[in-house]
Amino acid sequence: MYITVLKSKIHRAVVTGANLNYVGSITIDEDLLEKADILPNEKVHIVNINNGARLETYTIKGRRNSGTVCLNGAAARLVQPGDTIIVISYVIMEKREAMQFSPKIVFVDSFNKINNIAQEEV
Repeated sequence: MYITVLKSKIHRAVVTGANLNYVGSITIDEDLLEKADILPNEKVHIVNINNGARLETYTIKGRRNSGTVCLNGAAARLVQPGDTIIVISYVIMEKREAMQFSPKIVFVDSFNKINNIAQEEV
């Protein structure tokens, strides 16, 4: 049996932009993507803490160490610059493997600079 579990997340990132006229996706600072083990073009779930909006999109690599977190396309209607979001990635694995797996959580400050990286305990 396979199940879908949390792989990693960027916790409490601050939205730096919302570009309605872009094709789609979320642009995220390359360093944040790497530290959270999220690939460019990977499907992610976005949760807006300010208004409760939830959406799925894919990632685009932003300039390294820029702190960029920009929602593009239709997703730009669900966020405002300054909103706090959680970026969540998932993985599908066998239940046996999932029982031993620890997700990676990247905590950021109000400038989207990394405060801490934690492996959630199983």
